[in-house]
Amino acid sequence: QVHIVESGGGLVQPGESLRLSCAASGIGGSMLYIMAWYRQAPGSQRELVASVVRGGYTTYSDAVKGRFTMVRDNSRAYLHMYNLKPEDTAVYYCYVEGSLGTRDWGQGTQVTVSS
Repeated sequence: QVHIVESGGGLVQPGESLRLSCAASGIGGSMLYIMAWYRQAPGSQRELVASVVRGGYTTYSDAVKGRFTMVRDNSRAYLHMYNLKPEDTAVYYCYVEGSLGTRDWGQGTQVTVSS
């Protein structure tokens, strides 16, 4: 069974940075086809922030392109967030999709950007 743990959220001021971490266990890195970060703000739908496909192809949403960087290291993934804005406030979720079609979510970590 795949187990996912996120960490690194917190309260920061606009313009500051944070790094989120995601660790997936119960599945080998070679079996992870996609690792991704999603976020969900209050009253909004969950949206894709960034994803890395096995092989390294990385995509970003327009809202974070140029400010966020996603890095994958085997069964771990990191989301480096720079120049944070109040509209980045949300619960951030790590998502993993296995080569055999498994799909799993972490419990989420809160990011709040406020002065």
